[in-house]
Amino acid sequence: MSGRGKRMGPTVMLPWERRGLWFGVVGRRRVRALLAALVGCLLVLMAWKAAERRARVRTTRAGIAEVQRAVAAFRAEVGRCPRSAVELVHPPKAGAKYLDEIPSDGWGRELYVRCPAQHDPGAADVISAGPSGSFAHDDNIL
Repeated sequence: MSGRGKRMGPTVMLPWERRGLWFGVVGRRRVRALLAALVGCLLVLMAWKAAERRARVRTTRAGIAEVQRAVAAFRAEVGRCPRSAVELVHPPKAGAKYLDEIPSDGWGRELYVRCPAQHDPGAADVISAGPSGSFAHDDNIL
């Protein structure tokens, strides 16, 4: 054979030249473990956010029930609907107090009181704007 064929002799190959950068330097098992840990952290974060949202909704529903009881007591005593949630804290009748403070939802925003209710004139609607903070979005809590 003439000198035109393949050259024979030792060649130096670095690990990342053979298998790719990540698998050569870090190792296939370590990359898989890192990805698994990343996915696990993401799942834990999503579960924590969902639990936080459920807790805020529970707090909001408890506040709504408290305000509805206060509105019912106000209507029974005064004979009319309260004009706002402030009137439940500072009623026109001296000595009466229906709420200790202006109610808020799980996100720290005030609850909206509509009295009489839209569909039942004998009741009151107490509404939270929900996570978005806007009554225009469809995430309101009744």
